[in-house]
Amino acid sequence: MTCRSCGSGPLEHVLSLGETPLADGLLTEEQLGEPEIRAPLDLAFCPNCTLAQITETVDPELLFCRDYPYFSSVSPRLLAHFTDSAGEIIRKRTLGANSMVVEAASNDGYMLATFAQAGIPVLGIDPASGPAQSAIRRGIPTIRDFFTAELARELRDGLGTRADVFLANNVLAHVPDLNGFVEGIRVLLKDDGVAVIEVPYLVDLIDHCEFDTIYHQHLCYFSVTALDALFSRHGLFLNDVERTTIHGGSLRLFVEKQDDRRQRVAKLLATERARRIDDPSFYAEFVKVVATIKEQLGTLLRDLRSSGSRIAAYGAAAKATTLCSYVGIGRDLVEYVVDRNHHKEGRYMGGNHLPIVAPKRLRDDPPDYLLVLAWNFAEEIMSQEHDFQARGGRFIIPIPEVQVVA
Repeated sequence: MTCRSCGSGPLEHVLSLGETPLADGLLTEEQLGEPEIRAPLDLAFCPNCTLAQITETVDPELLFCRDYPYFSSVSPRLLAHFTDSAGEIIRKRTLGANSMVVEAASNDGYMLATFAQAGIPVLGIDPASGPAQSAIRRGIPTIRDFFTAELARELRDGLGTRADVFLANNVLAHVPDLNGFVEGIRVLLKDDGVAVIEVPYLVDLIDHCEFDTIYHQHLCYFSVTALDALFSRHGLFLNDVERTTIHGGSLRLFVEKQDDRRQRVAKLLATERARRIDDPSFYAEFVKVVATIKEQLGTLLRDLRSSGSRIAAYGAAAKATTLCSYVGIGRDLVEYVVDRNHHKEGRYMGGNHLPIVAPKRLRDDPPDYLLVLAWNFAEEIMSQEHDFQARGGRFIIPIPEVQVVA
């Protein structure tokens, strides 16, 4: 019950989401009768450094190394987002053949590919065998491992590798040893290099009631205040920050070894102070709205099924595990889950054992309603499934408020 970042305690309890299955713990048909791992999912925050965090740590080997099914290249929106980011970094940093770009949690090489295509040397680091092998097949050199301070020292001292640009997208929240990870960035980064890091933003999570983004892979939920304290502890400076809409609201951080703070960082720090993110009152309304969504969504689905309507879901995302578990969505309410990731098709969701199928099922066996579990890509999904809409199908968007979209 001490803070994962600053080590102080005790933490302040915010919300309990019960005992849930592990996110992305998708099952084969043979595994349906076997016991499943469940763990408490409780959110707390540190009054000292403001870091929001869950109180239970699940072994990363269980979460990321056992048939990890997440491949970033599946989403066109995600690909476009990080392709644009890579192009901007190349232009602003004037990178070339003598530069080096290193990415922690590089997944299937979705972002590094843009640098490689521009003739810039790259190195990916990822512990998940499936995505790492996919990256290697597309020509992205990849080390299959977790990024740590020890690995950073091995790369620097053993191979002479140092990074002009260090990338870490949606991984900092996954790291049990925050200080070790950030120390690794300091070790590997050149003196004039930059770390470009994306993390979901705590303020957006609270304001938009994105409670389903709380799951066991996400150990931490970052404010700018907590990030600034974390980096400064290791002699690094959070010099600039951009807000993006990806994943329901994220921060793109620019971290360097020299102090050159831009006004955007100061403004966000001042806003967070004004909102008292170090006080339980910051979370009070969020907790109420979470309970309201649970009641409204559960009632809507039960009423639709009682009236004879058929319901399917879209997106076997990690967040879907939390939402389904907390609301109580099972096979009595939803028939199947559609997902475009062929690595997930033919599997079953953890907990409720909903079958995961290809989008073709919507044409062959259309429901009346489609519950969008991957609501952060709702516009993309609704655009892709225009035939479903044309036949009179309706979408249920659960976050930030329950709504039915014709």
